[in-house]
Amino acid sequence: MSDATLHATDQNPDDFAVQIADQIESFLVAVTEVAKGDEPDSAVPFLLLEVSQLLLAGGRLGAHEDIVPDERYEPDLGPEADVDELRENLARMLDPVDIYSEVFDPYEPRKAPVPARISDDLTNVITDLRHGMAHYRAGRTTEALWWWQFSYFSNWGSTASATLRALQSVVAHVRLNQPLAELDGLDTDQGVGDDTLEFEAGRVMAEEIAAPLGVRPVQ
Repeated sequence: MSDATLHATDQNPDDFAVQIADQIESFLVAVTEVAKGDEPDSAVPFLLLEVSQLLLAGGRLGAHEDIVPDERYEPDLGPEADVDELRENLARMLDPVDIYSEVFDPYEPRKAPVPARISDDLTNVITDLRHGMAHYRAGRTTEALWWWQFSYFSNWGSTASATLRALQSVVAHVRLNQPLAELDGLDTDQGVGDDTLEFEAGRVMAEEIAAPLGVRPVQ
């Protein structure tokens, strides 16, 4: 299935696969456009909206019965598209709020939070979604749905959820005129605990990040 037929008029807009593919394609296009940096003033609110909408598709995939692919072995899609430039553009645009603190599994006791990057998270999610979209555009709809559902559970669902919380926190800190903790200088490859995070975290006032990130404090 080519780009031209992705939204063909003979497709049923009420079809589950079409709706999921539309939501995923919308996310892919939107984040790619944001990363170009043409409208940095609206970047964070726009990403908050797009990740929220993507997780609606993820929730529908998660609630759906297990999807079984038509073929036993996944067809070879060739090498994955490079996302380094996308990641670098997002990291540059989101500085100084790119790094945030994440707990990977809320049901695993006594796990310390670790630093993560919104730019890394978004590009990891996009890599998963593009993989499924390649199947969808090739006409392998069941394979695409299987991949999106499987990777939702195994990777992009939790990653997008953590990203959403970080983005929402940035907007909330600014809109409520609350100081924002910045993980200044932390290496995301480090395994650090609560005390280290608290000690290392810098203080960035909301006014300093409001304008360049497109959010405004409550007057």
